[in-house]
Amino acid sequence: MNTGEIYEVHIEKLSSTGSGIARIDGFVVFVPDTCPQDKVKIKIVKVNKNFANGELIEIIEPSKHRVTPFCPMQKICGACQIQFIDYDYQLEIKSEIVKDVLHSIGNIDIEVPKVIPSPDIKNYRHKIQYPISQTKNSKRILAGYYKPSTHDIVNIKYCPIQPEICDKIIDFIRNKAQELKISGYNEKEHTGILRHVVIRHSAENQNCLVTLVLNGDLTKNIGILAQKLYDSFEQVVGVCVNINTKRTNVILGNKTQCVCGKNYIEENMCGNTFHIGAETFFQVNPKSAQNIFNYIKDFINANYHKPAILDAYAGISAIGICLSDVAKKVVSIEENLKSVELAKDTAEMNNISNIDIYGGDAEDFFKKQKQKFDIVILDPPRKGCTPDSLSYAMELCKGHIIYVSCNPATLARDLKILKDNGCTIKSVQPFDMFCHTYHIENVVIIEV
Repeated sequence: MNTGEIYEVHIEKLSSTGSGIARIDGFVVFVPDTCPQDKVKIKIVKVNKNFANGELIEIIEPSKHRVTPFCPMQKICGACQIQFIDYDYQLEIKSEIVKDVLHSIGNIDIEVPKVIPSPDIKNYRHKIQYPISQTKNSKRILAGYYKPSTHDIVNIKYCPIQPEICDKIIDFIRNKAQELKISGYNEKEHTGILRHVVIRHSAENQNCLVTLVLNGDLTKNIGILAQKLYDSFEQVVGVCVNINTKRTNVILGNKTQCVCGKNYIEENMCGNTFHIGAETFFQVNPKSAQNIFNYIKDFINANYHKPAILDAYAGISAIGICLSDVAKKVVSIEENLKSVELAKDTAEMNNISNIDIYGGDAEDFFKKQKQKFDIVILDPPRKGCTPDSLSYAMELCKGHIIYVSCNPATLARDLKILKDNGCTIKSVQPFDMFCHTYHIENVVIIEV
């Protein structure tokens, strides 16, 4: 097999990164933009030691699961990689991906049920982060997502996976920024002032907090833009600016200030009110998050009476706060100190007295703990847990570990460590947090 060669292949399944998998004489070829059961013509674009990458040239016989994407920008915008596959089949594919990854990486063979669907499959995304740039000659402001495998911005006027008001706000910012001669960011030259726009939208109250990310200090014209935005939309409860002057792919810098209105929106979860700020980690799909919290709560109610719970990698302690009504005591640990303060405020605001919230590294916190817990909840970032953190978690737990993960690969790696150290993987339940993408959220129940 050589680069540039043309083949006709059948797509067997999808990989964990959303590419179709075909085989040529037993050799694996990954082909983006394909669906299981497609018969396609492809060109080999790269040959590696154990696999090749192919490029779709023609769909010869489409899979019965192919549909017309409801977004006209799907092919050129990289946000919804599998929107051309019917939704029920997306859920089946994601279950199969989880099963395959657990087997291949974790050597774990367990039944993986169908993914629990998102209550909404359109307008579900309640956090929007658009990079901003500017055309060279006309100085037109561009805002949207990056084309796949590039940093070229697709100028998006309409996105059906986010609330409609967000499209209107972005369009207002595009036009008003150009009118005020506010420059868009040039990533290569590290010039231009307006770098990103971040919108947090409340599913509960249908209002927004808008954050303008700046490559420099707040200017007079940015202040005018913020005020005009605040005055023009009754749904905008606040406008903030965030300063990020570093050459980095990280969106937000360390300094945020509120320019107009409030610096938070309110969201409701499990009957509790949460304040969500510009820098707050909170699930982008609140209704799917609610499904996850209810699933965990149902397990606890069926197996425990008022357990002691450790909530690790807690963010703003959303899980711990939502479980507080079925727990004797919740202890929460999170390293981001802003999230810790927000979690404490949230607990106080909701009159929750049986939760202790601490700031610091989870592994360091585990080392110092002498108390044992009935349930240890692990909800780490995509990189997963360290082996030492898993070891400490097992020592601290006298019942079950509940592992919440957004990355099947690191989940499988960590579950193998737990299994090899005597734990039993009781169940795996995937949830669809990011519809029409290859991303999958999983909740795993582990008996220690």
